[in-house]
Amino acid sequence: MDQMNQAGPGPTPSDQLVRKLSEAASGSSAWMKFLGVMLIIDGIMLALTGIGLLICWLPIWLGVILFQAAGDAEMASKGAAVKLLDYVQRVNRFFLIQGILALLILVLSLVMVFVFGMAVFWGLLSEMAG
Repeated sequence: MDQMNQAGPGPTPSDQLVRKLSEAASGSSAWMKFLGVMLIIDGIMLALTGIGLLICWLPIWLGVILFQAAGDAEMASKGAAVKLLDYVQRVNRFFLIQGILALLILVLSLVMVFVFGMAVFWGLLSEMAG
């Protein structure tokens, strides 16, 4: 009975899985940092345009999230397994925000196509009537 309660001398399968996941996450950290910096620069450039002041915080926020996730991935690969959870939460937040933005852009694009289509339709009707 006591043999079942004692831990084995080597790492458990779950420890090995955490290590492999941490290493895989760390492998993408350089690209996440690069994309994070690019998003921050994009946000700064948007801020310089005047009208972009309304939305410049979004790419900056997304860039910071990616940069922090990359740092969490690197720390997790160096043995701080708790940082793997932080990494996953930050990446989830990034994709949630990106998904909401993509849906919003899709809806706005459809509205614009509809408005443009109606304007063309009414223009043709007014030409035919006039």
